[in-house]
Amino acid sequence: MNSVELLMLPQKEDRPPTDGQTPPGHIEEQRSYKHWLGLTVALIVVAVLLITGILSRVRARTALNKETAQSALTAVSVVSPTRTAPADELILPGNVQPYIASPIYARTNGYLKKWYFDIGAHVKQGQLLAVIETPEVDQQLEQARSNLLTAQANLALAAITKTRYQGLLKSNAVAQQDVDNAVGSYNANAAIVEADKAAVEQYSALVSFEKVYAPFDGVITARNTDIGDLINSGSSSAPKTDLFHIAQPGKLRVYVNVPEEYSRGIEVGMTADLSLAEFPDRKFQGKVVRTADDINVTTRTLLIEIDVDNPTGTLLTGSYAEVHLAVPSQASTFLIPVNTLLFRTEGLRVGIVKDGKVVLATVTPGHDFGDQIEIVSGLKAGDQVIINPPDSIVSGQEIQIVQATLPGDPK
Repeated sequence: MNSVELLMLPQKEDRPPTDGQTPPGHIEEQRSYKHWLGLTVALIVVAVLLITGILSRVRARTALNKETAQSALTAVSVVSPTRTAPADELILPGNVQPYIASPIYARTNGYLKKWYFDIGAHVKQGQLLAVIETPEVDQQLEQARSNLLTAQANLALAAITKTRYQGLLKSNAVAQQDVDNAVGSYNANAAIVEADKAAVEQYSALVSFEKVYAPFDGVITARNTDIGDLINSGSSSAPKTDLFHIAQPGKLRVYVNVPEEYSRGIEVGMTADLSLAEFPDRKFQGKVVRTADDINVTTRTLLIEIDVDNPTGTLLTGSYAEVHLAVPSQASTFLIPVNTLLFRTEGLRVGIVKDGKVVLATVTPGHDFGDQIEIVSGLKAGDQVIINPPDSIVSGQEIQIVQATLPGDPK
């Protein structure tokens, strides 16, 4: 056949067989497709498993590194400082003393003849407390009086002689020199009389010291001698004898040393309350009457005096009292435990945690309350202060907080 005939022949159509059977070529294609699909799924599954394993291992390694880094950090506990309100009451120790207190000494030498009041006795001003025997002084007084009588007799004779000579001089019966001698003798005897009078007064005063009187109303708080004791007035090298101690307890003086930081808040006339251990449920009111107006360079305190009326003698002199003063401070402060302090050569420091690192802050201490201490400056609210910081801690060191205590939390 030629080419034309070939073209004219009817062409076979690619039609699916009508008997319901799949052609062999098509079956092969389906098998190839399923094979590659299964292989692709298997590869995807393997890839997912591989990626999941790698990621889990990376996560585990990251967690391990993090835990290792965390365990390498210094573990600390922190506490937040407690803010204190501006203080409106200052409690200070005070010494209760009598308004007037005096030891009673002898002013003459001798032996104690008698005493009339013992400790605890209430006496009035001018009451006789004791009598001292002074025989030597008594004899000296008698001698002085005798010398005075002699001088007075000589003065009287000199006066007669002077008058006589002055009369004779008018008639030129005596010389002027004799008159001058008589006048001079009179003047000398007059001076002797005055000296002897002074001696009599002196020994009379010494004799009067034989009787010891109370100088003011008060209570005898001590008696340091007894009948027959040798009394020394201190006129020799021997120490003088302290006979009695007398105190006036109707009004009491309480002396208080106020710290320098509160000294400007003390004003004369302000009230103060006293509390004593023997009166736990009672307070006694006093008034600030004077201050020293001077800061003691040793204690850095201001000495003040508070007067307290004690008409019934309820308070005993020499007692210890707690004095409550209403002295407001200039600003509020903070309280922190004492075990947060770091004592460094450059000064007092505390460790504060900021952004996971240590900052050593300089602080100024106030009052020490035992387990807590007042911080005047260097802290602010919200600071995290390290408790029991190690001595080796430095600024910038990374740390790990394991426990934090807030103000008001139970300790």
